[in-house]
Formats: sequence, structure tokens, C-alpha cells
Amino acid sequence: MQASEKSPRRGRRSTTMDGMPLNDMPWWRWRANVRSALHMLSDPVFQQECWLTGHAGFGDVTDAVYRLVEDTWLDNWSAEKYLGTIFRDSAEVAVVDVAVLRVLRIMHQVGADAPVSAYLEHHGWPDAVRAAREAHVRLAANDGDDPDAPPRSLEILALATGAR
Repeated sequence: MQASEKSPRRGRRSTTMDGMPLNDMPWWRWRANVRSALHMLSDPVFQQECWLTGHAGFGDVTDAVYRLVEDTWLDNWSAEKYLGTIFRDSAEVAVVDVAVLRVLRIMHQVGADAPVSAYLEHHGWPDAVRAAREAHVRLAANDGDDPDAPPRSLEILALATGAR
């Protein structure tokens, strides 16, 4: 095997792990966490079938919000801060900012320890889901992934990012 086959060349997308590009963005692990959160927050069927029923392996709404803002601090500043490191372009930044603000507004209103049903029944939840969907679709499309694939479990996310 030649050296060029062992690692991706600069300026080209690298190989993927479970559909997520590896190492083509400087902070790809953070991107993977943000994408995972937006994916779960954007899928009402998933929310009903997994979160509302307490299906193991996917966390809950609070876990998704934590993944969305944990390393990025998107609860304190714009996604624009990460243009070129987590987010590819200003269009991604714009839709992520809207999604984060809508989800956080609801979290602050119902409380981080509220049951999943409190989020899903909140009058603003459909708008938050739509905003998360728009962000999820944009990021997935920019990564060459199918935005309509079901969300991955937290175990698969951990394997993809090397987290334990």
C-alpha cells in the first residue's frame, strides 16, 4: 500500500466510520456530537419511540442538549465562533444557531430535569424540531450522509468518536 492510500490527502474528504467523515474537519468529534444531538432533536418519530418510552441506548432530551452545547458552549455564543473548525460554512452556522436557541428556550422553560413528555408537549417544541431538522439536514448533506437514516445510538457515537 502506498503512503497516499494510508491517509487522506489535504482538501479531500477522508474515509468514514458509520457514515461520519473522519478528520476532514479539525474538530470532527465535536461536529459528530452536535450532529448526533441535532439528529435526535429533529426526529419526532424517534422521540416518541425511543425517548418517550425510555428505550435504552439513546439518552434523553437533556443528554441531546448536553451533546449540543457541552464542548462548544453554543449556549453562550454563536456557532460562528467555530466556522471552519466544526461548521463548514455560514449556512450551517445560521441554522445551528436557530436550532440551539429554540431548544434552549424550551429547556429553560420546562427545566433540565423535566420528563421527556414536558418537552414534547411544550407549545414551542414543533418549532424547535423543525429548526433542528433544518440544521441536521444541512450538516448531514454537507457530510454526504442520508439525513433520513435513523439516529445512531450513543454507543455507536462513542465508537465513531473514540470516546468511551
